[in-house]
Amino acid sequence: MIDEGFDFIIIGSGIAGLYTALLAREVGNVLILTKGSIDECNTKYAQGGIAAPIGRDDSPEIHFEDTIAAGAGLCDPEAVRILVNEASDRIADLIEIGVPFDTQDGEVALAREAAHSRSRILHAGGDATGKQIEVTLSKAARVAPNITIMEHCLATEIIVRDGIAQGVIAFDSRAGSIEEFHAPIIILTTGGAGRLFKLTTNPDIATGDGVALAYRAGAEITDMEFFQFHPTALRLPGVPPFLISEAVRGEGGVLRNVEGHRFMHHYTPEADLARRDIVARSIVAEMRKTGSDRVFLDVTHLPRQTITTRFPHIYRFCLKHGLDITRGLIPVAPAAHYMMGGVKTNTRGETNISGLFACGEVACTGVHGANRLASNSLMEVLVFSKRIIETFGGKETVRDKKAVEERHFTLRKYDTSRITTPLRLAILQSLMWDNAGIIRSRDKLEEAALVLAAWYERLQKPTDRPYYELCNMVLVGRLLIEAALIREESRGAHFRSDFPEPSSGWEKHIIFRNTP
Repeated sequence: MIDEGFDFIIIGSGIAGLYTALLAREVGNVLILTKGSIDECNTKYAQGGIAAPIGRDDSPEIHFEDTIAAGAGLCDPEAVRILVNEASDRIADLIEIGVPFDTQDGEVALAREAAHSRSRILHAGGDATGKQIEVTLSKAARVAPNITIMEHCLATEIIVRDGIAQGVIAFDSRAGSIEEFHAPIIILTTGGAGRLFKLTTNPDIATGDGVALAYRAGAEITDMEFFQFHPTALRLPGVPPFLISEAVRGEGGVLRNVEGHRFMHHYTPEADLARRDIVARSIVAEMRKTGSDRVFLDVTHLPRQTITTRFPHIYRFCLKHGLDITRGLIPVAPAAHYMMGGVKTNTRGETNISGLFACGEVACTGVHGANRLASNSLMEVLVFSKRIIETFGGKETVRDKKAVEERHFTLRKYDTSRITTPLRLAILQSLMWDNAGIIRSRDKLEEAALVLAAWYERLQKPTDRPYYELCNMVLVGRLLIEAALIREESRGAHFRSDFPEPSSGWEKHIIFRNTP
């Protein structure tokens, strides 16, 4: 391959990568590197929609308050202000590009989701919002001038010299070759790391590649202990976890235990519309109480047309597996869903490495804090992608004023000589689910930390995409577990059974940085 000397290299092809590329092409030549096909991404699985305060009874201030409340004391207020104030303009951008948002009576239809005090969720194709946005952006990117797309190229290293990002080394999995590309601006848009866990709503590509890349390059990684577990993933024998959107409860769906009783009101006044972390832990408690591995989501009291029109994808998927959700209860259980931590950026997407930017799930902008408010993630992508390109060309990183205290750490060293656990993907995923899942404790975290440290020390040089991904997952798993061990409290999505309450002394961010 010939390195044509690009102005931007974008790593990843979800909504973050595609939207950023379409903006960047207006000011320079863009290379998109994606480890699979351009259509292989997490975005298309986003069912709920995209949040924007555009309703007549809504406002940026109300959206701000809802987001801050969900974030459990760790949101960056400046980042949240930017999100809610710029949301309506970014919706207009999507409409101009051609995203077909659903309408009602001639206006954009707005739905409500848990922890939102207003109906502000735009959706497209009912519960196929992510797919509709991804398909629209993908089509635009494929035909846009100044965009080169290289599929099946996994970025393996960010080239950094004298503290400045200068290029990317990538593995072409089809040719089996190593390629090198150069650009003054590198933008990480690689998505999350849900495949770390045995049960997840994420596709196979969500292996934490961007966080691993950034950490090895010397970028700051923050808030890794905060991983969101979606309360309602389909739980059917032989069927991989499938997201049952929070919007289902927003439309009136209710949770029942295996005995058929509603239970959420016993755990929180908000009942079925409580925050995701509360609902997920409540479901775990109810499953333990009843000795079951599932609860049920009931929409049978809703009009059939409402279900089939608002949630056509969910309806068809369940029907394919023998379940008519208009007549029968949906078996569900929590599953790993969204990485709220990631590569630390300021409100312009800049990292501590000059020329290296990040946006989307791989980035930690400070918007989500300790617990993401539903459907804020797609809007975060649009807002902060735009802000990256607006600052194109800046060579110096200008850090924002710290909103919350920060504490910096390096990965601990362990005596791993007695660890003989073989490194296998399934073993890693089970270890993370059992020891660093919804409910954590010191003993379990330390057990996992030791095993992961042993694996990390014994990693071999990768020669194929699966092993590259496995190496990345081991590193990202270590960052998550070490952060969870350090944070001796419970806050948002991070729950420690040995420290079950939040502590004012822990209203701070945990940051890791690789040091030689």
